[in-house]
Amino acid sequence: MSSFRRPFVAGQFYEGDVEALKLQVESCFLNSVGLDEFSKVNFCADSMNRSVVGLICPHAGYMYSGSVAALGFFELALDGLPKTVVLLGPNHSGVGSGLSLMREGVWQTPFGSVEVDTVLADVILSKSDLIDVDVSAHLFEHSLEVQLPFLQYLYGGKKFKIVPICFLMQDYFSAVEVGNVLVEALYGCVGDVVVVASSDMSHYEPVDVAERKDFSVLDAVVSLDAHRFYRVVEANNVSVCGCGPIGALITFVKGVGAMAKLLGYCSSGVASGDYSSVVGYASVVFRRDFYA
Repeated sequence: MSSFRRPFVAGQFYEGDVEALKLQVESCFLNSVGLDEFSKVNFCADSMNRSVVGLICPHAGYMYSGSVAALGFFELALDGLPKTVVLLGPNHSGVGSGLSLMREGVWQTPFGSVEVDTVLADVILSKSDLIDVDVSAHLFEHSLEVQLPFLQYLYGGKKFKIVPICFLMQDYFSAVEVGNVLVEALYGCVGDVVVVASSDMSHYEPVDVAERKDFSVLDAVVSLDAHRFYRVVEANNVSVCGCGPIGALITFVKGVGAMAKLLGYCSSGVASGDYSSVVGYASVVFRRDFYA
């Protein structure tokens, strides 16, 4: 029997009412790119000649990180509709196995249902001895759920599927293995799939400390060096909550010959007014045709 994953943080991290959520998502885009730019989005774009292969997006409440997340989703919207989005997120609850994949069923948000791509999930599982099928890890985890309303808003009635993978095990070697598995599993269909790594940056640091630490980490990210990324995080004690997802994405992106660009960064202090203890948020896009 297929699994039905109900929304866990609707009404908390984002609005639980359809119309209120629509306005909230729109405001995130308008705050980040403005009306003139957002009006250029082709909501009917298909997946032909897509170049975006990955994003790093934050996963805090939309009032804090929504505008930063919108920068990445705007790039994706301009690029066209992927058939499947592989979602990589940290496991905050501690429930489930080390690397937990949900291979079938649907995820629900106020905007409706999104189906899990069982065919791609099975291909990924066939390539890895580390990834397990474990629904329990996903039931109370917000890091992947908060990505869906953005995608649903952009693509509306156009159907896309997801493959959600939750990282309790976030060491360098596990992350690299997942990234290499994705390179192999997505061979020949990279243009139809985008990989989204969900992560916030520094947690509860003074804003100047958070920015210094976070930009050193992001410099390693855009250089597409997973080993350097982990070294910087560990050497500077940076509390990036999605090291595993980011490390896996860097490995995947490098394996498919893409490049990275930092789109934007801010901290929770912008929304809260408290800069003494902030959380950092960044948006990074990875694409195969960068010239900028």
